[in-house]
Amino acid sequence: MRVSVPTIPHAVTTASSKPISPAVAVERIVDFLSSGSVTLLTGAGVSVDSGIRAYRGKDGRYMNPNYQYYHELVDRSPKGHMFRHASPCLLRSYLGYPPVRDALPNTTHCALAALQYTSHISRLITQNVDGLHRKAIAHVWHDNLINERMLELHGSLHRVHCNHGHVVDRNTFQDWISAHNPYWKDYVTGLEATGMKPRTNPDGDVELEGVSYDDFVIPECPQCVLEGRHNTNQKPTVIFFGESIPTIVRNRSFHDVERSDRLFVVGTTLATFSAFRLVQHAVKLGKPVLLLNMGATRGDGLPGVEKIEIPASYVIRDVARTILGTRATADPVIVDLLNKGIYDPPSDR
Repeated sequence: MRVSVPTIPHAVTTASSKPISPAVAVERIVDFLSSGSVTLLTGAGVSVDSGIRAYRGKDGRYMNPNYQYYHELVDRSPKGHMFRHASPCLLRSYLGYPPVRDALPNTTHCALAALQYTSHISRLITQNVDGLHRKAIAHVWHDNLINERMLELHGSLHRVHCNHGHVVDRNTFQDWISAHNPYWKDYVTGLEATGMKPRTNPDGDVELEGVSYDDFVIPECPQCVLEGRHNTNQKPTVIFFGESIPTIVRNRSFHDVERSDRLFVVGTTLATFSAFRLVQHAVKLGKPVLLLNMGATRGDGLPGVEKIEIPASYVIRDVARTILGTRATADPVIVDLLNKGIYDPPSDR
């Protein structure tokens, strides 16, 4: 399954839905989550309140014109080598990673974590590469349990790998880039000192104007050097457009849908087929699907799919409190989760 540039048919983006009150939305979601095991599928809309922009504007238009294709980044020919060194992709990612790294889970992440902790959500599949779902529950669950119950469908910004499979922590890779690019290190330090943040997309890319990338140096993979080869072919462990999702991840995503009774979809337009196909799979298996998203989604009008259009931050915490009842005030772990989370949407959302 290759990831292509997200698109939504115009007829879908221009469709309208009926308004719904938060109270009615909470009641419907509570009823849905209270009936059998549930797999949750999330997208960029969940992270907007953490200050990370969604992929799409209000008109449904894809907002990042700087995307690059996988084959351009990994081409082993001299042409590919020239492209990587002339391409600003890694530099933009270097500049855009700190805001994502420092982002905090919002109220929706934390309320969903409470429902994960109590097994009302049995499996979570996220398209997001920001790691915020993991961060929301990391103090409650150990890594093995997180990896068992949570799947990052499109990878993670927090790791980098070379084309020979050597993986490194993202902070270490950032240090490598800083060591090779003192000018850009100073540039980032200056941004942080003034509190300025570049306009960052959910994939860690940024938008900069009037900037020259000619002097940017891509560091070599140290492990490859030890093995006797020179290799600057490195990228974040994120699925790029034109890249295939690993078979083990694809199969796991379908299996997570199959092993649950229902599919709850939050904060995604389903424009990427890797996510939309999971909804199609649930429908094919006769499993109820509930969408919670502001704006049009590719799943709108699909037989067997119900849609609620209201911001998740308006309802999810109340949903969790209603479902959990007295545990919401008696269990210290749940109390902590339901009182955590920031609300800091980007000003240009």
